[in-house]
Amino acid sequence: MLNALTLIFCCQLAGEFLIGATGIPVPGPVIGMVLLFSYLFFKGHVPQDMARVGDGLLNHLSLLFVPAGVGIMLHFELLGEDMLAIGIALVVSTVCTVIITALLMRKLTANSETKKAAGDE
Repeated sequence: MLNALTLIFCCQLAGEFLIGATGIPVPGPVIGMVLLFSYLFFKGHVPQDMARVGDGLLNHLSLLFVPAGVGIMLHFELLGEDMLAIGIALVVSTVCTVIITALLMRKLTANSETKKAAGDE
């Protein structure tokens, strides 16, 4: 399990390094997650140790949001100044997400039904 946790942290470190070296405006952990996903994709499966470590992290995920919540409360006045823009962005992004998800589900279920009907004949 220690090897799996080390791999996760090494991917995050590599992501942070790539961001620092290239200046790409993406968080380092996101790049690290892409690196880890690529590794697991080419490996073809998730090792048992990696699955256990991932499950443990997911079980305690709420603890990882505490620093973000503290940061929000620390800068609450700044958020208040831009509340209208933040509110509009949240509403628009939520509506866009719902619409895109609905369209994608309609397309995927139609394709699934078409394949199922073709298989039955």
